[in-house]
Amino acid sequence: MKPVRLTIQLVLLILLAVFSQLPNSAHAVVRTGQPAPNFKVVTTSGQTVTLDNYRNHVLVIDFFASWCAPCRKSIPHLVEMNNKYGKQGLQVLGLSADEDGERLLRSFCDEHHINYPVALAGETVQTDFGIRSVPVMFLIDKKGKVVEIYRGFSDEMGRSMERLIKNLLLEK
Repeated sequence: MKPVRLTIQLVLLILLAVFSQLPNSAHAVVRTGQPAPNFKVVTTSGQTVTLDNYRNHVLVIDFFASWCAPCRKSIPHLVEMNNKYGKQGLQVLGLSADEDGERLLRSFCDEHHINYPVALAGETVQTDFGIRSVPVMFLIDKKGKVVEIYRGFSDEMGRSMERLIKNLLLEK
């Protein structure tokens, strides 16, 4: 009986050691009402952007992938929103979870007439935002606070997002 007990204790100690070495961000969960995680990405046009670049703007961060059907459905909506509200202070940033490289991403953006900056979302950015599936869109106010998180996409979700963006654009 003692060898079994010792084995169990050893396994528990090993598990404790492994889990204690995981970075805290591996457990990150972004919630509404909290500040958005800071990030640093390089867009397909070569521009480095961070969350600070979007202060005093309403920001939609769209985590997507080129192979994702609901993501493809949300892109025309985001393009339209950028056209309608971009001059009023809306910014859209696409962060791709694709692993096939920037050339494929540029081609995808051209094919879908994406009119906002797009970058590859590295593992750190995805972990910091708690991304486990796509599409996920974060609506962030002018002060950098997460106002809403949209998972998946539907036309009703798009209408809800637009109503909220109109209200956020009116805030000082």
